[in-house]
Amino acid sequence: MSKIQKAPKPQEVQATIKEFTREFLGEVLEAELEEFLGYKKYERSDSDNYRNGYTPKSVKTTCGPIELLVPRDRKGEFEPQLIRKRQTMLDEIENQITALYAKGMSTRDIQEILSDMYGFDVSPSLISKITDRILPKIKEWQARPLKEKYFLLWIDCIFYNIREDGQVRKKAIYVVISIDLEGYKEILGFWIDGTESSRFWLGVLNDLKARGVRDVFIFSVDGLTGLDKAIEATFPKADIQRCVVHQIRNSLRYVSWKDKRELARDLKKVYGAPTLEVAEREFEDFSAKWGEKYPHVVKSWEANWEALTTFFRYPVEIRRVMYTTNIIESVNSKFRKATAGRRVFPTEESLLKCLYMAAMELERKWRRPIKDWPSIYAQLSILFEDRL
Repeated sequence: MSKIQKAPKPQEVQATIKEFTREFLGEVLEAELEEFLGYKKYERSDSDNYRNGYTPKSVKTTCGPIELLVPRDRKGEFEPQLIRKRQTMLDEIENQITALYAKGMSTRDIQEILSDMYGFDVSPSLISKITDRILPKIKEWQARPLKEKYFLLWIDCIFYNIREDGQVRKKAIYVVISIDLEGYKEILGFWIDGTESSRFWLGVLNDLKARGVRDVFIFSVDGLTGLDKAIEATFPKADIQRCVVHQIRNSLRYVSWKDKRELARDLKKVYGAPTLEVAEREFEDFSAKWGEKYPHVVKSWEANWEALTTFFRYPVEIRRVMYTTNIIESVNSKFRKATAGRRVFPTEESLLKCLYMAAMELERKWRRPIKDWPSIYAQLSILFEDRL
C-alpha cells in the first residue's frame, strides 16, 4: 500500500514560488540581453559588444525580496525593460502602492501593509516618490481638451490642511463638476487658492474656455465671493443658480434646536412650491412667522432671492438636477474617504494626488447618463434650441 504523501508546508510552497519567480526573471533578463546584442549566448559574433558578467540586484516582489543577477554588456548600453536600472521593485508592487494610496491610506499605513504581506520594508519617502509618478498625468488631465457645451456646471469648495513654509494652513480646493449634453457626469478639474476673488474666478473660467468650453447653460454655485461676476463676464448667457441645500444649511445653523424642524418644514414650502408666484406667497408667510425671531434667516433669503429661485424658470425634471446636491455630495464623500487618513498634507501636490486618484475612481463608475436624461434633453432642446 503506497504511503499518503504529506502536503507541503505553506513556507515550502512560498519558497518554491519564490525560486520559480527568480528563475523566470533571470531567464527574461537573459532573453532581453540576447535580443539587444543580436546573438545568443555562446554563439560566435563579429559584434564589438558582448556579454560582460552580471550585477547582483535585490528586487522587491509579491513573493518577497529576490536576489537576481542582471546580465551586462561590455559597452554598458543594455537597458533592461523588465527591471529597469535603479528600479528596486516590480511594477506590480508599485501599482499596488498607487492603488492603496488612492484608497486613502497614508504612506505609513502602506509601509506596514507591505511589510506584513511581503516581508520587506519600503520607506515612506520611496512610497511618495512612486506615487509622484502620476503628477505628469495630473497636469495632462488638468489641461485636457473639454467639450464645447455643457448643460450644467457645479462649482464647489472643500477645505484641507496643507503644510506651507513650516506652518499648517487651511486652503480651499475648488472642484468643477459637469453634466454634458449627453447626460454624463465629469470632473473638469481642481484649483487651489488661498482667497476667493473675481480675478481668481476669471482665471478658472478662462482656463475652461482655453480648453475648449464655449457655452454653459446653467451654473450651480454656493455663494463663492466674486464668482457671479466672473460668470457674467465669461459666460454671459448662462443662468446662475445659488445652491438651495447650502442656503438651507446656512439658515438652520443659528436656529434653536427646538425650532429647526418646523422652520425647515416651512422653508420647504418655499423652494418646493410649484411656481415662482406660489413660492413668493409662501415666503411672505415664512417672513411673517419667523422674521422677528430669526431676522438673519429672512434677510439672507431676501438678499439672494433672485439667484435662489432661478430654477423656477425650468420644468420640474431640470429643477431637480439644479437644486439638489446628490452629485456634489457623492464627490465630496469620495474625496473625504480618500483623504480621511491624512489630517495634514505635506504639500499641495500630495493632496492633488489623492483627489485625482479619487476622481478617476468616480469617473470609472459614471458610465451612464443621469436619471431621466431623455426627458431632460427634450426640454433642453426647446429651451436652448438656438444654442444646442
